[in-house]
Amino acid sequence: MDKRAIAAWCCYDWAITASPVVIDTFIFSVYLTRSVAPTPAQGTAAWSQTLALAGLVIALLAPFLGAIADRTGCRKPWIAVFTGTAVVAMATLFWVTPTPSSMPLALIAMGIAVVARELAMVFYNAMMPELVPSGHFGRLSGWGWAAGYLGGIGCLMVALFVLVKGDPPLFGLLSPHDQENIRAVAPLAALWFGLFALPLFLWVPDRPATGLGWRQAVGEGGRGLVQTVREVRQYRDIVALLVASALFRDGLVTLFAFGGIYASGEFGMSFQEVLLFGLALNTAAAIGAASFAWIDDWIGAKPTVLISLSALLGFGCGLLLVHDKGWFWGLALGLGIFIGPAQAAARSLLVRMAPPERVAEMFGLYSLSGKAAAFLGPLALGTATTLFASQRAGMATILGFFLAGLLVMLAVRGPFSPKTGIAAA
Repeated sequence: MDKRAIAAWCCYDWAITASPVVIDTFIFSVYLTRSVAPTPAQGTAAWSQTLALAGLVIALLAPFLGAIADRTGCRKPWIAVFTGTAVVAMATLFWVTPTPSSMPLALIAMGIAVVARELAMVFYNAMMPELVPSGHFGRLSGWGWAAGYLGGIGCLMVALFVLVKGDPPLFGLLSPHDQENIRAVAPLAALWFGLFALPLFLWVPDRPATGLGWRQAVGEGGRGLVQTVREVRQYRDIVALLVASALFRDGLVTLFAFGGIYASGEFGMSFQEVLLFGLALNTAAAIGAASFAWIDDWIGAKPTVLISLSALLGFGCGLLLVHDKGWFWGLALGLGIFIGPAQAAARSLLVRMAPPERVAEMFGLYSLSGKAAAFLGPLALGTATTLFASQRAGMATILGFFLAGLLVMLAVRGPFSPKTGIAAA
């Protein structure tokens, strides 16, 4: 195994996560809804609609492009195109001034960045079989996921203390006039992504090109995808994995989207406390992903996912019952430990189960399944919150997605242990 190539591959996870953390979650999306949109409500609605449209585009393109890439062989050209597209789109956000007239530019650029990031991940994930033997897939996936959490935290800290809260911002080079210091977080995230993505292109080996022409690759990729759909019964265990992961990933996305709101509403946390809570939760997730990387390779990816989901259910139930802020912090950090392993082990399990000649196509379907179910979590949470007039009732719906994912995962008959090759019953 080439250790430099493994480190370079993980570095891409470090690079790409800066964008969703800094732009989608903590800083730029808040700037969009509060300072650019006519009203926060209109800004929130427009951003949610943009995310929904981006999810639809990803769902339609990811499986098809993955199938084409499996025919052309190499992955890096695809990653380069989508990485470059995302970097340019993110950098463009600096020109989004705090006026409603900038809303179209903001939504188009943010939407393009989201689509490009997600499509790049399809081909990035598909590189795993070329880097390590199957007995190390868990470690590779866990290390990458941990690097992603830490990279997002690192970029967020730079954005906060150098740009947003810097006095003066960026050592006097930026003016708070027209909120330049806030807008600058977008090109910072773009630079972070582009810079730390470079090691992948320099040191990670790629599959050799098959020499197939683009027109022929498109035709064969399309026919191959149709054939996969027709032969779905042969892939029923992969389908079960895709459904299970879509369900619990939807729960996790909803948790990250509304966890801060719940902490603020039920426990009276200030904005600074919510931000600190988010940083602590991401740090715990990184520690969990790195720690369970070895466990994945030891006992298998499926048991790792089941253990993680069981722990998420246990800690989640506790979080809904407590009213003391200290207990909330303790249980939340315990829950955070198992967020990373659930996602990392699901990725390594799919790599182990996917046919070698269709890895990119399967990760395209992985993206499709995730986006197809993405609306369910927020919808269930919002409906329960409204019906019961309770944030706790709304957050309880997330546990339903964890439980559903666990039950479906039990039906997956995948590799139980990479050392023994024994299939799970």
